[in-house]
Amino acid sequence: MSILVIGADHLGDIAVNLKNLGCHSLTHLKGRKNINKRKLKIPEGTDLVLVMTDYVDHNIARCIRSTAKNLSVPVIFSKRSWTYLSQKLNMVEKLS
Repeated sequence: MSILVIGADHLGDIAVNLKNLGCHSLTHLKGRKNINKRKLKIPEGTDLVLVMTDYVDHNIARCIRSTAKNLSVPVIFSKRSWTYLSQKLNMVEKLS
């Protein structure tokens, strides 16, 4: 699974936990105002977009949701907490 993470200055153990769940490719963009939303692209082959809501600009969140929808890539909006994120990931797996 290839995951694009947007937001959070540092992922900490979240990156390790995602790799343990089978993520072979992890791309991280910090998500604050330093991202140009016109140039924001989802890498080819991305299976999931994860947006850390505590650390992301609202305009970036809207832009990434729209882009992901056009590419039929699922998006998860989550706090930067592994407990909260794992619950969201479980909900997505049950829907699949």
